[in-house]
Amino acid sequence: MKPSHDDAPARRSFLGGLAALGASAILPGCQTTAQAPARVAPFRIDVHHHLAPPGFVKEIVARKTGQRPLVEWTPAKSIEAMDKAGVATSITSVSEPGVWFGDNAAARVLARECNEYGARMVRDYPGRFGLFASLPIPDIDASLREIEHSLDVLKADGICMMTSYDGKYLGDAAFAPVMDELNRRKAVIYTHPVRANCCRNLIPGVGENVIELATDTARTITSLLFSGSAARCPDIRFIFSHAGGTLPALTGRIIQLHGSRKDSAQRLPNGPIHELKKFYYDTANASNPYALAPLLKLVSVSQVVLGTDFPLRSPEANVRDLTELGFSESDLRAIYRENALGLIPRLKT
Repeated sequence: MKPSHDDAPARRSFLGGLAALGASAILPGCQTTAQAPARVAPFRIDVHHHLAPPGFVKEIVARKTGQRPLVEWTPAKSIEAMDKAGVATSITSVSEPGVWFGDNAAARVLARECNEYGARMVRDYPGRFGLFASLPIPDIDASLREIEHSLDVLKADGICMMTSYDGKYLGDAAFAPVMDELNRRKAVIYTHPVRANCCRNLIPGVGENVIELATDTARTITSLLFSGSAARCPDIRFIFSHAGGTLPALTGRIIQLHGSRKDSAQRLPNGPIHELKKFYYDTANASNPYALAPLLKLVSVSQVVLGTDFPLRSPEANVRDLTELGFSESDLRAIYRENALGLIPRLKT
């Protein structure tokens, strides 16, 4: 999305601040000279790129979610947008609200449809797509079976999970069997926020996508920390959408809570910062100084990966906006490709 005129002074101020303070004071490794994105052979890897199989489209149309770009999505539109943005490979996933709508049996069918559809895209467009497979959570037994099918048969690159399911966050004890299995497999879990039932229509004229999606990400990260799940499952590689949502701004409060809890040594033996620095965070809807500056106070560039949120956002605009933030070429290449290769090494070939 092209920055508005109202954003331009803030962007100039941000870049000016880098020059005055030293780039590493805000964005480690940044240069102060913005460079226009060049049209080169596609090399970028997009880890936040949505597919919309027919069964999923049927569900969101019936529920009038208003996600018109998903309804109109096609693989051809993905390829076109990727080529414009120099994206070589997009790892596809289902967007919110996910595949569970209150009926476990229906969720099992829809998860399998979405995963088989995504796997066909990987086969039909060699090198252009990967897949984060969906699970029919909260049906735990079915989710374990879908993990086996997705990772062993379909060869998915990881698992897509919503930040919450029916009011339960990912650290909830109900989800422990899923987390333990994915930890055993050293899997990648890509997470996408949902509009939690608790927090709909809170502010007239302000949609849940403005505040609540980012906040649901912070809730699920906090759940993983204080349930002990993050420390118990150290081999899961988590990717959190939208630069971690509101999590970076809440880190100080999380540290305070850790210090006040009697069970901290058991559940977070290495402290919350240790876990937060291990997670990965994508740039979808966050390729701006207001989101990335606080995130990069918490983690290094090595933990940031490109996410575009297509078809809900423009990959080309995301790349342009990141380029204009003054990152060095080496840092941009890490965000655009190298960090994702560490998560999905098959893409090296």
